[in-house]
Amino acid sequence: MSVSTHVLDAVAGRPAAGMVVQLFAGDALLAEGVTDADGRFRLADRDTDAGPHRVVFATGAWFAEQGRETFYPSVTLDFTVVDGAAHHHVPLLLSPFAFSTYRGS
Repeated sequence: MSVSTHVLDAVAGRPAAGMVVQLFAGDALLAEGVTDADGRFRLADRDTDAGPHRVVFATGAWFAEQGRETFYPSVTLDFTVVDGAAHHHVPLLLSPFAFSTYRGS
């Protein structure tokens, strides 16, 4: 399974560069990193077990670094891996007081 994300700041209309993102399978941390200048981060490039996974975005710290207030100190997205060899894209559209996501390709 490969997992990637793309975080966009909906208020500023630009990528959310420099945000810490973590990938978990159950309680095990599989990957951690920071979004690039385009707001993207590839969390995993290898097959993994099927089952529950989650991506955690450190939104509170990211907004604080910009001197902006937010209601969400973090955003956690849970998803289920059915095919461990498939690609999973988990994007986040973010504003200080709302967020949305979808299963990307």
